[in-house]
Amino acid sequence: MKSLKFKYIALSTLLMFASSCGNQLDLYSHSAMSPDAVKESDIPALRIGMYNNMQNDPGVHNFILFDLLGGDLQTGANASPLNLITSTLSPLNSVISRGWNGYYSSLYQVNNVIDICNKQEASAVRNKTLGEAYYFRALNYYNLVTRWGDVPLLYENTLDKPFRTAQADVWAFIEQNLKESSNLLSVADSYYYVSADAITALQARVYLAQGKKAEAAQAAEKLITSGKYALDSFEKIFRKQANNEIIFAFENLSEESSINISDLFYSYAHPNKGQGNYRITEKTVNLFATSDKRRTMTIINIAGTECVNKYPSGQTGRDPVIISRIAEMYLISAEAQGLQNGLTRLNQLRNYRGLPSINPSSEADFLDAVLKERQMELLGENFRFYDLVRTGKAVSTLGILNYQTLLPIPGSELQRNTNLTPNPGY
Repeated sequence: MKSLKFKYIALSTLLMFASSCGNQLDLYSHSAMSPDAVKESDIPALRIGMYNNMQNDPGVHNFILFDLLGGDLQTGANASPLNLITSTLSPLNSVISRGWNGYYSSLYQVNNVIDICNKQEASAVRNKTLGEAYYFRALNYYNLVTRWGDVPLLYENTLDKPFRTAQADVWAFIEQNLKESSNLLSVADSYYYVSADAITALQARVYLAQGKKAEAAQAAEKLITSGKYALDSFEKIFRKQANNEIIFAFENLSEESSINISDLFYSYAHPNKGQGNYRITEKTVNLFATSDKRRTMTIINIAGTECVNKYPSGQTGRDPVIISRIAEMYLISAEAQGLQNGLTRLNQLRNYRGLPSINPSSEADFLDAVLKERQMELLGENFRFYDLVRTGKAVSTLGILNYQTLLPIPGSELQRNTNLTPNPGY
């Protein structure tokens, strides 16, 4: 995605309103270029810029935030997961403010692209870019609503100070954007670009989050039975080899990315070095049976410290950031269909990963089994905390307080926009 990088930088500088990093919903134009002045020949550069904003703006920690809050990680041998969770869940925490600012910053660019494309005549490049923009707007709002609940809903860019919008309306907006996207996209050149299948995968996730189980199962099964994807080995998925699992990922090239997840997980004792900020708890390590084929690609022991091994570059480079893959669809289908109809999908995944079939005796036990499988399958991929929140298990599992199932609105945003209200408890 780097061939148009410098053109993107110049054009995006003209298109984006200048704003402070802690003031993304209070935007003022200093060097804005009217969307009417953009030509069709500029759209490819805008497209690459949009991908770069979506990839970089939220900051590296927000690609693993639900892991940091999910109880599987700690900061040191004598620390605890709860310490990491409570220290992160502060209105003054930089990870929280970077996520809020980053999602709205990239949303601003996405809205710009949508506005520009809607002013252009239909063409292949315009339609592709517009479809991708609708997907990215849906993905951004999924990230926002699952973290903060009611969030400002910006149908278009504005200089007004927005109010928070009810979650139900945000979810409806996400679904509408995915529908708009599906009308414009089909196959992609590679899984590093948004495709119709990436839309379906996000739809399945969105439906499950809302408890729309029939729709979630239908979307997941559409991908599972399409013949285009299949469960594959972690060695291929997480070592940038050709594989049948990935539906959509950010390629995250070193020359254009600030997202280095591996640096946070690998310790400095690894040959590729790393800060080693987060290590896997012993309890989580013990979830993985010796026969589990995922174990060695998920966990690596570096000088006595158990580290996440899915991102192998350390400080030497960057690794792809996977947004959706077919294993998640197996787990969505299983959970959405319930014990009677979903057990087959759960056991298919377990068997492929080297584990025996199970036979839970109740729906409650089945849900626990699905969540445990998600915990092992998706460790380090940004799912665990919200899995516990959406199933009502976060408080009892993590030991947090009821209000901590939502993130705090950053204190700087509350100061700058008096129309915003804090989440209760903070």
